[in-house]
Amino acid sequence: MTYGQIAALCGSPLAARIVGGIAHYGDLSLPWQRVVNKSGGLASGYPGGREGHRQVLEAEGIIVTEDMKISLDNLIWWPESQA
Repeated sequence: MTYGQIAALCGSPLAARIVGGIAHYGDLSLPWQRVVNKSGGLASGYPGGREGHRQVLEAEGIIVTEDMKISLDNLIWWPESQA
């Protein structure tokens, strides 16, 4: 998912930056590694930076490009009621 998707699902579609702040300072047990920016870019604020984000995604079998992005076309997820 993207930060904007999460914000939209919470009823505040313009609050993507707030979601990013929650990801940065929030509960580390949540799967924040699966959240990227609107262009599929990895988070510099992730523990270990973009490289740390890349490592955990690749450990899950996700392909990350050299410019530290994933393919949203293939990987984007919406809850069924929002698709």
